[in-house]
Amino acid sequence: MTARLRETYKEKVFNALMDKFHYSNVMMVPKLTKITINIGLGEAKDNAKLLETATEELGLISGQKPVVTKAKKSIANFKVRQGNPVGTKVTLRGDSMYEFADKFFNIALPRVRDFKGVSKNSFDGRGNYSVGIKEQLIFPEINYDKVDRITGMNIVFTTTAKNDEEAAALLELLGMPFEK
Repeated sequence: MTARLRETYKEKVFNALMDKFHYSNVMMVPKLTKITINIGLGEAKDNAKLLETATEELGLISGQKPVVTKAKKSIANFKVRQGNPVGTKVTLRGDSMYEFADKFFNIALPRVRDFKGVSKNSFDGRGNYSVGIKEQLIFPEINYDKVDRITGMNIVFTTTAKNDEEAAALLELLGMPFEK
């Protein structure tokens, strides 16, 4: 059984992108390659339980075991030593990526307070889109009563699009609610 959003891509989005951008080859049509979810916790150096809780919550949200990220360099001003845990991340590909994107577009984003859509200004120039979430409570897997600290996260949608216009068209056809 394949993901609902993957079926939508194959049946509707692929043909719509082919018609809109007049690609000469089917391999030129942009597609979603991966979604990376990152939670940065600078305070994790002082409180190990904070990192453990964030890793557990990210695992619930993504359905995949997260990796603890460590500091690459020592920074004296922030009291961070090289190798200290500073966050957690997960990279989703395949069906789990499409399942997460479907859940994110249709369930989580509408639960954001005063939501009018996500900005179209968060593309990086190479067809990738980044969005920041202020609280993890918008995901239905998170039990509101068990949350001791609200943490934000960065979500990066990596596509094979050559430019921002193609990536925006792809994400919009997949269901990303951009602001008008």
